[in-house]
Amino acid sequence: MWPQRDGNAHLTILLCAMLSVGSGCLAQAITITTPEYSLVRSVQEDVLISVDFECHGTPTIKWAFMSARERRNIVVWQPGLSANVSEYYQDRLQTHTNGSITLLDLRLTDSGYYVVTVSEPTGSSKDAAVILKVEEVLYEDLQYLAVFATVLGAMAGFLMVSMWLLDKVYWRVKEWRQRSELPENEETELQSLRSTDDQP
Repeated sequence: MWPQRDGNAHLTILLCAMLSVGSGCLAQAITITTPEYSLVRSVQEDVLISVDFECHGTPTIKWAFMSARERRNIVVWQPGLSANVSEYYQDRLQTHTNGSITLLDLRLTDSGYYVVTVSEPTGSSKDAAVILKVEEVLYEDLQYLAVFATVLGAMAGFLMVSMWLLDKVYWRVKEWRQRSELPENEETELQSLRSTDDQP
């Protein structure tokens, strides 16, 4: 009986130890949430790469950029302290207290994966990634609109000239008809005068 009791006691102690370790891990767990996992913007626009995190203690937040061609460190900072921004992103980066960053004046080379790493003072850390695609402005569409506006302007000018010519023709025809009716009126008046003179 005693060995059985000792076995149960050892099992209970082992379970309690596992639960206590699990509780400790849960207490130190880091959570990172990203409202949008994929973003699409145009060249020269600004973009907010939004994240939010929960952890214990004062974290260290690090952002890095990765693509098929290169990998770049973007920024490292702790809340309340100044951020260490890499030279490539100087004057183009804004940091936020919740761990988010804003990239200004986007370039085509900014397309890629943006990885945020949140580290606790205990050494535990967690990563999350957001995909950004930067598209070039379609200048062909702008040229098409410019050509379309030019054609519309030419058509409007043509219609105005046509209306002006039609107006001129209308008044010319009206004037010609008035002139052509004058001799008939004069001849009628002369005939009436002659008939009056012929009467005794």
